[in-house]
Amino acid sequence: MGFMKPKEIRAMSLEERRKKLEELRAELIALRAQAAIAGGTVANPARIRQLRRAIARILTIEREEELEKERERA
Repeated sequence: MGFMKPKEIRAMSLEERRKKLEELRAELIALRAQAAIAGGTVANPARIRQLRRAIARILTIEREEELEKERERA
């Protein structure tokens, strides 16, 4: 899995996003555990940053859509 673009995330359904979020969080936890066990060395340390950013992108887009729905109601 590479870089996730916002356009790709917006095209996903809410259920798909939640599933992807779970997968990304699980991978991040596994990498952090690996780093802790291996004394801070990971095969691809940039992957941790990619995961954190992908998680943030998904959460941001979900929040944007939530706020948009609230504005429509008001």
